[in-house]
Amino acid sequence: MKQLLSYSPVFMFCLFSFQTSAQLDESWKEKPSLSLYGFVDAFYVYDFNEPQTTQRQSFLFNHNRHNEYNLNLGLIRLGLNHSRYRANLAFQTGTYANDNYAEESGVFKNLFEANVGIALTSNQKLWLDVGIFPSHLGFESAISLDNFTLTRSLSAENSPYFLAGAKVTYQASEKLELTGLMVNGWQRIQRLEGNSLASFGTQLNYAASDQLSLNWSTFIGTDDPDARRRMRYFSNMYGQFQLAESFNLIAGFDLGAQQKMKDSSGYHIWFTPVIIGQYIIDETWSTALRVEYYQDENGVIIPTATPNGFKTTGLSVNVDYSPIPNLACRLEARWFESQDAIFETPNDNTTSNFFVGGSVAIQFMEILGK
Repeated sequence: MKQLLSYSPVFMFCLFSFQTSAQLDESWKEKPSLSLYGFVDAFYVYDFNEPQTTQRQSFLFNHNRHNEYNLNLGLIRLGLNHSRYRANLAFQTGTYANDNYAEESGVFKNLFEANVGIALTSNQKLWLDVGIFPSHLGFESAISLDNFTLTRSLSAENSPYFLAGAKVTYQASEKLELTGLMVNGWQRIQRLEGNSLASFGTQLNYAASDQLSLNWSTFIGTDDPDARRRMRYFSNMYGQFQLAESFNLIAGFDLGAQQKMKDSSGYHIWFTPVIIGQYIIDETWSTALRVEYYQDENGVIIPTATPNGFKTTGLSVNVDYSPIPNLACRLEARWFESQDAIFETPNDNTTSNFFVGGSVAIQFMEILGK
């Protein structure tokens, strides 16, 4: 405990604030509400490269099976909501859980979210949340109905979807929110064996209006044990724009750097720009187009063992039919083109990949009482 407090003074501040506000504020006696959320996303994908196995690409973690009907994500979440505290506990199953939580052991693979939050001030502008929670990096969620497209961008698939640790969130104004994080590592629930260094992150979100919001998030840490520690620095920037009543746009840019070796002054760099446009045709139909590029020449995030590493352009076209607000039937065609032959076929590898996927997804939420 002594080491933890000296390592992160923010915990001392949080404990002091909590104790003081608890003594002075009667709002803690209010009865909390309980909510139940469920989500199911079933899918089918056909890869025209016809890979030798059903699991297609090592750098994709959603809707990543070939010629097979499967469950991408089934999720159930119980939420406790109060003006002064909150908690979430969510369990998951599906190919997303198997693929994206491959480094986690035992029941942690099935744990989507588990966290507790406390308001540190009576006006609820300062919160402390501890546990397992969605990552502050990126604009795409693991829940497909939250996103413009069925599949996720290369940016989202290759940066953390979840983190484990503590975060302090401050609502500076109606438009500006600031967050600081101390976490176990780069998309890790359990800290890597042999690594004694915590990782850190920040987030700045500015919602200028209903038509414009800007976000800048960072990560500083390592994904190595102490003996060969290479520091990793990552910046995620994006803007969300409503250009017209029926047209939305997201533009993002990720930039990462990792030391070539321990104590090195040289760095391996990777980056990815992405643009996604969504056109709402009417109440039930919409379409989306995504253009993206991902360059990781040195294989920091996506190792390929090829001369030029991962240098890949992507193009996606999406059509959605949503007869009711909480259900969607989605169809997407996606194409990749890489500088090196990294995509598997029955006989060898090729530089391009084209596949088509479909999904039916539904979600629900019920307030169980207060």
